Amino acid sequence: MFVINFGDIVDGFCPKDQSLGTVQKVVDEFEKFKGGPVYHMIGNHCLYNLPRSQLLPLLKIQSLDGRAYYDFSPVPEYRFVVLDAYDISAIGWPQDHPKTLKAMKILREKNPNENMNSPDNLEGPERRFVMFNGGVGKEQMEWLDGVLLDATILNQKVIVCCHLPLDTGAANLDTLLWNYDEVMNLIHRYNCVKACLAGHDHIGGYSIDSHGIHHRVFEAALECPPGTSAFGYIEVYDDRISLIGTDRMESTDMHFSPRS
Repeated sequence: MFVINFGDIVDGFCPKDQSLGTVQKVVDEFEKFKGGPVYHMIGNHCLYNLPRSQLLPLLKIQSLDGRAYYDFSPVPEYRFVVLDAYDISAIGWPQDHPKTLKAMKILREKNPNENMNSPDNLEGPERRFVMFNGGVGKEQMEWLDGVLLDATILNQKVIVCCHLPLDTGAANLDTLLWNYDEVMNLIHRYNCVKACLAGHDHIGGYSIDSHGIHHRVFEAALECPPGTSAFGYIEVYDDRISLIGTDRMESTDMHFSPRS
């Protein structure tokens, strides 16, 4: 068993002088889980509160140069790949960092609005080019390619985890990863990926793409009425993963071929 948090461990409205203590308090709650390891990924609200240099050590993400992508294999038959959806981003990196500058260039080219958090006047999937989203960079793409190749050689089934959704059918278009299409084109070159799990879009969603990959966006606890919740656990089988949700989180069976 293990626990995985899909980001936004703290709300963007948290007073900045309380950010460090608030994140630590929530991390401490996760650490009370004794059934196995705890994994985290970063979301935009995390980065509104703390820079990567402070955030990643708190989340115990082993990082080189601020990278927040990694993979792990809890059992030999499965590999989980955690993407850094804000690798190319206008938030989280220093303002003069090359990744910030690249992100601002993308936004200026794609988003005509003075407020770049607004998708106004953008149509269809172009609505994703807002400041609260981000993209996967070249080095991370090369890393992902290598991980999927290795998983294929080892005959592992892969579950991709990303704060930002990767399929237009599973989420609002203004919540997608900037280069979701590029990432999915790479994933579709392999047969090992069985599901892509995401957060960010608070209403949640589910789709199966043209290659039979399941896309499940989890409902956000932030939207829960008082006295309700939105969390779930996943049971893993050779031919499916089954999400058992509570309250707002809908249960979902995701079936696939047992052969990777």
